Amino acid sequence: MIPILIYVAMFVAAYFVVKLVTAGTQRQDFTSLKTVTFGDESAVVSDRKASIISIIAIIVLWGAFTGSVLLPGFLHAPGPFTGDGTFTYTVETADGQRDDATVTLLVHPSGEPADAPEVAPGEGFAKDDSVAIAAYRSKLARLDQNDEIGRDEGARIVAVNGQPIAPGGEVATDFGRVVMSQRGTLNIDPDKGWQMEPIWLPAPENVFTRMGEIASEGFRNFTLWEHLGYSLMRVVVGFALGALVGIPLGYAMGLSNWFRGWFDPIVEFMRPVPPLALIPLVIIWAGIGEGGKIILLFLAALWIMAIAARSGVSGVNISKVHAAYSLGASKAQLMRYVIIPNSLPEIFTGARVAMGVCWGTVVAAELVAAEKGAGMMIMVASKFQNTDIVIMGIILIGVIGFGIDMLMRWAERVLVPWKGKS
Repeated sequence: MIPILIYVAMFVAAYFVVKLVTAGTQRQDFTSLKTVTFGDESAVVSDRKASIISIIAIIVLWGAFTGSVLLPGFLHAPGPFTGDGTFTYTVETADGQRDDATVTLLVHPSGEPADAPEVAPGEGFAKDDSVAIAAYRSKLARLDQNDEIGRDEGARIVAVNGQPIAPGGEVATDFGRVVMSQRGTLNIDPDKGWQMEPIWLPAPENVFTRMGEIASEGFRNFTLWEHLGYSLMRVVVGFALGALVGIPLGYAMGLSNWFRGWFDPIVEFMRPVPPLALIPLVIIWAGIGEGGKIILLFLAALWIMAIAARSGVSGVNISKVHAAYSLGASKAQLMRYVIIPNSLPEIFTGARVAMGVCWGTVVAAELVAAEKGAGMMIMVASKFQNTDIVIMGIILIGVIGFGIDMLMRWAERVLVPWKGKS
């Protein structure tokens, strides 16, 4: 919750800073001359400054909550407690005798084993102890094991640092807190801070370092580029087959009452079914090889492309159709010069959606018996808690997906320059 609030604060601050810096500048293009922008897609363009600041903000937040060396120390969120600490507990015997003992605590960085420091047992029946705990961890300590009178003889801990404590209670200390279990044992819980443990979220530099290692050495007998290449190949083939069938089907549904009535129940039934729900059925029908993965991606793209083409045909301005007929156009000419050009914007929008769905589906498809692919790489890494590889795979999937979407936007601008125009 705290990172989200910080991100919102960064967003608001960046917005007003950019507005203040650019207050004296004035756009001189056609868009700046528009008086009505609400609801006009062509009047709203991406602010590149906001995009750059957004990416920087995400990286800064990532580094701040992982203790990244890429950021100066004052930008780091509070980390876990490490170092030495002590606390004193008071033991009371069954006959009312009391004695104090001191526990010396060593909290060492996670992944760097350390031995508990040596301490003298001291005088009295309650003996001093020492404990070593890794950062981000807690430890249930049987401190009475070396006492002359332990819990088995009726002794019990009644206070920590002079503060009374009972089963279920806790006492705050300089290093964190000491909690008493329901059976009277002390659980030592050092402060974990705000930073994420590396096993859950590694620092950015660790992810990029692992990316370089896998790019040069490979992963599971295949290079990084082979993993990504196979995933991309599956997506492109599955999407192409889905578009090859879905677009003509959508045109037929948009132009023919019979086709609309026949296929509309099928398309509308399959449209809300998640592609991942089809994985078991596809495995039964087509096995776990490449064919099954291609079929799953084909089904993921098919219904989206069919609906996009149908919507494109249905959305053609009827005045353009009447104008074409009044000029003597045949049905073939109407289809070529009116229907197809005016439906292409909807089809491109559907293609972008379908490609995104396919790219997300291929990762899940590769979780099932794949030898190579981005999804397989993520799945195998997760089994061994290699979070850096998992995050690396997610970043690469997102970057490639964003690149594909940008490429399709460019193709739409080149091939459909009339989009948004009458």
